[in-house]
Amino acid sequence: MKAELLIAISAGIILLLGMLHLIYTFFGPKLFPRDPQLIEAMKRVSPFITKETTMWKCWIGFNASHSLCAILFGMIYGYLAIWHVDFLLESTFLLILGWSLLASLAVLGKQYWFSIPFRGISIAFAFYCAALTMNFT
Repeated sequence: MKAELLIAISAGIILLLGMLHLIYTFFGPKLFPRDPQLIEAMKRVSPFITKETTMWKCWIGFNASHSLCAILFGMIYGYLAIWHVDFLLESTFLLILGWSLLASLAVLGKQYWFSIPFRGISIAFAFYCAALTMNFT
């Protein structure tokens, strides 16, 4: 398997996770707290930093922006791996940047999220690391 295919698979996994997360953010209760009273409290309470929003709006916004960043990573790295592979594989900056983002997401996933996103990110990270190994050896 070629390095560019491994990066494209990695990017595709992250893209899929980001798209699912965005759908779950705006459609259905999958990312809602199980306690309805907590939802109501989040809709009433603002964070210390400002009274211009509520914790509920922050929750939705953080989830949506988190999704969009995953989608952006997946689209950019997938695009580069498929249509501009030489540029990507010759750019140490982009390769390290991608590795750093995926490593950070894996740490966050292990520490703060649940098993499905952690496993998906870990698989994407493994594909990406395999691509880097192939590229640099």
